[in-house]
Amino acid sequence: MAHLKGSLVVSPPFTPRVAELLARAVFPASERIRRTLKAYETSPERLLFAWQVSGEVVSAAGLRMAGQEAELLHIGTLPEASGQGYGRALVHAVAAHLGLSALRAETDEGAAGFYRRAGFKVTEISSPWGKRRFACVLRT
Repeated sequence: MAHLKGSLVVSPPFTPRVAELLARAVFPASERIRRTLKAYETSPERLLFAWQVSGEVVSAAGLRMAGQEAELLHIGTLPEASGQGYGRALVHAVAAHLGLSALRAETDEGAAGFYRRAGFKVTEISSPWGKRRFACVLRT
């Protein structure tokens, strides 16, 4: 990813932009979004990272640590910056920064392609909601 402009921001300020990007990855119910965003502000278990280009945050991710592994809970990129590799750069920079042995995520069919392109192994799993779900694992 050396050719991609931008840089990792560790523990970015919880600005409206960061909240907006994380909310893109939450089921679109206002109360659920509010609770999820509040957890990032109050829970020491949740870590925030961002990718910025020319001082502007274009992608944000939230995760939870579990030893030498982490679970990617939410990731969002500005619509106008989508498809340019910023989310992928963010995921790989976070894994390197934390020295992870694995980064895991669970997602729906719509985001499975992102994880595949980012180098994750993507496997379909059963879902109690009747929709297709996928377990994604990036070994580092």
